[in-house]
Amino acid sequence: MAGFRSLARQVRDPRCDLALRRYSLRKCLERFAPYGHRATWDHLCSRAGFGPEDRSPDPARLVAALDELEEARSVWLAYEDAFAERRRKEKHDGLRRPGSVDDWHRLTWGGCGVAWCDNPRVHPHEPLAEVLRRLIAALEREPGSVCPVCSGDRLTWKYDLAHEPSSGPVCTDCGIVVPRPVLTPEALAGSRRGRLLVSV
Repeated sequence: MAGFRSLARQVRDPRCDLALRRYSLRKCLERFAPYGHRATWDHLCSRAGFGPEDRSPDPARLVAALDELEEARSVWLAYEDAFAERRRKEKHDGLRRPGSVDDWHRLTWGGCGVAWCDNPRVHPHEPLAEVLRRLIAALEREPGSVCPVCSGDRLTWKYDLAHEPSSGPVCTDCGIVVPRPVLTPEALAGSRRGRLLVSV
């Protein structure tokens, strides 16, 4: 099975058939898809200016989408390296029990579903790397009461999510499932009061 970097080389290789280049970009999302596969694909297509169903997009647009994905991946990999180093130090110092951020991180290892968007058509509009920087900054500070990505305060608890955890606070402005560790208990309770009982 090809890794992210070898797939990225195929996307950039002008000697490759255009269908293979598009396919390779889609396969990259099996290795790294912050919003989930379908929502990340929709995001990259809209930002790069080609349709999700376009079978022969401009190669330059494919490469632009890949550039955005690679930048976001480098942000996430740097975070994972720092996270692993912190956990090694904590274990060395005798802190064996992981915290709530660690529990959340375990579900997102590799960067798939970091900022899960259950509705693939509703996702942040900012570049992926910027979204991940905001999310990481929120994970590294005290919990707040708003979405760490768009600062929206309309958080609604949703059940039957297509990702783990299967329920959680969803930002109705940008569409991400907000990681519980970045929200105060009051914000979590508020999102439950305005919960959605069915999937949207």
